[in-house]
Amino acid sequence: MEAFLVSTGIVALAEIGDKTQLLAFILAAKFRKPTPIIVGILAATIANHAFAGALGTWITSLLAPEAMRWILGLSFIGMAVWTLIPDKFDEDEAKLAKYGVFGTTLIAFFLAEMGDKTQIATVALAAQYHAFFWVVAGTTLGMMIANVPAVLLGDRIAHKMPVRLVHAIAAGIFAILGIATLLGAGKGLGF
Repeated sequence: MEAFLVSTGIVALAEIGDKTQLLAFILAAKFRKPTPIIVGILAATIANHAFAGALGTWITSLLAPEAMRWILGLSFIGMAVWTLIPDKFDEDEAKLAKYGVFGTTLIAFFLAEMGDKTQIATVALAAQYHAFFWVVAGTTLGMMIANVPAVLLGDRIAHKMPVRLVHAIAAGIFAILGIATLLGAGKGLGF
């Protein structure tokens, strides 16, 4: 359950102001059809994060526990730094309208998440917790917690969120996870 809760919280916080949240705002403004956008976000996130979770689980089978502890600890600290860097949104990611609302959302979100901090976090969390299902479920819920309000409320909330504060909190959580991992907090998990 810890894997689920940590994964949900980290991704929900890290996603605030992320390029995929900006993409959700743009798709909502462009199409004004929240249901297919939300379902597209969910499908893209499940596919993307399942791949990332599987990669994280696979990586743990390749590396010795001590090496894994250092890689994960430094990865979480790197995620803390990366979370503090504002995302830039590429307008081309929203120019897929020929595929309909659902198809555009699915493709745009899947591509936008490739190599994104939440995808990398999913890899690291799956490796840390050895709980593929709970990590993927948690990171997917975190994405939905951050993006569904963006789709439903759009511009009404975009400018009212303290994005820097939320990013600082997420960075702090990543840093704590990194330091705890480096200090041996995951020893009971095989690290």
